[in-house]
Amino acid sequence: MKTGYPIIDADGHVLEKDTELHDFLEGRYRGMPRMETYGYFPSLDGWHRGSSVPGKDQETPARRWLEFLDELGIQMSVLYPTGGLALGLSQDHEWACALARAYNSWIYEKFTRGNPRLKAVALLPVQEPAEAARELKRAKEMGLVAGLLPAVTVLHKGYGHQDFDPIFREAERLDMPLAIHGAPSRGMGFDYFDKFIQVHTLEHPFAILIQFTHMIFEGLFERFPRLRVAFLEAGSGWLPYMMDRMDEEFEKPHRRGAPLLKKKPSDYIRSGQVWTTCEVEEKALTQVLRQFNPRCVMWPSDYPHERLPEMFKRDIPEFLERTDLSDQEILYDNPKEFYRLEI
Repeated sequence: MKTGYPIIDADGHVLEKDTELHDFLEGRYRGMPRMETYGYFPSLDGWHRGSSVPGKDQETPARRWLEFLDELGIQMSVLYPTGGLALGLSQDHEWACALARAYNSWIYEKFTRGNPRLKAVALLPVQEPAEAARELKRAKEMGLVAGLLPAVTVLHKGYGHQDFDPIFREAERLDMPLAIHGAPSRGMGFDYFDKFIQVHTLEHPFAILIQFTHMIFEGLFERFPRLRVAFLEAGSGWLPYMMDRMDEEFEKPHRRGAPLLKKKPSDYIRSGQVWTTCEVEEKALTQVLRQFNPRCVMWPSDYPHERLPEMFKRDIPEFLERTDLSDQEILYDNPKEFYRLEI
C-alpha cells in the first residue's frame, strides 16, 4: 500500500498504568503509598472492561505503537488516554488536577519526547478551568498538540457555560485545538440496558451530542471565533442531521434561548471551527462531506480499542479503494491542519 503523502492517525490511544503514573505525581501526592485495589481514574461505568479477548494488545508502550504504525504504513499518530477519558467524573478537584498533570508528564516522557512519529493530547482537569488553562499552556511547552475535554462530567453544566471560558481563551491564544471525547455512559439513561453492545452503541454519540448542542446554542463559537474543537469517536453521520435539526429549532420562536448566535447553527458548524473523525465504512460520508465541511474530517485508528490487531490492517486499504471522496484530505491534510503538525 503506497500513497503520495504520509498518513496521519488522528485518534489513537494509550493504555495507562497507575504504577507508571504514580512516579509522575507532584506536590503532596508525590511518594505517597499506592493502593492497587483502587484505580487512579474513576470507573468509566458499571461495565467490566478489565479483561479482554485473546490476541488483543494488552499494553501499548511507545515501542509497540511504532510497530503498529509500521504495520499499517502510517507516518504518525495522535495519542489519547483510555482510563483518562473518565477524568471528568472525579469528584475530588484537587486530585483531578494532580492526576491530569501527572498523566501529561508521563505521556511526554514515555511517548512523545524525542519521538516525532508520536504526538499526544493533554488531559485537562475541567473541574478547575483556570488550572486546566495553565495545564494547556504547559502542555504546549512540552510539545503536546491539543487538549482533551472529557465528554462526560459530574459538573452539571456543559462546555458552553462561561465558567469554562478560561480554557477556550487560552486555547485561542495558544492556537491549540481541543477535543471532546466520550467513553463513560453514566447519567445518560442507559441504566436499564443489560447488554454492553447496547450501551457502547450510544455512549459515545450521546455524550458528544449533549456537549455539542450546548456549545453551539450557548454561542461558544461566536464568542471564540478562532477556536477549533473536534468531536471524536461518534463517526460523522450525525453532523448533517444535527445541522438540519438545529437550524429548524433556530427558526422557531424559542430561538431566544440562543441570543448570542448571529447566524444559523449550521453556519457555525461548517465554518471550520467544528471538526470530527469518520469511520472508513460510513456510507453517509459523501453526504457529510457535501453538507458539512470536507476540510474538517479526519481518520482515527482507535487502536488498540475494540478490535484485534489484525483487524486494524484492513482500514486504510478499504478506505483507499473508495472512489467517492478525497482520501488525502482525510488521511493527511486535515489532521495536519487541525493539530498544526510538522511532518
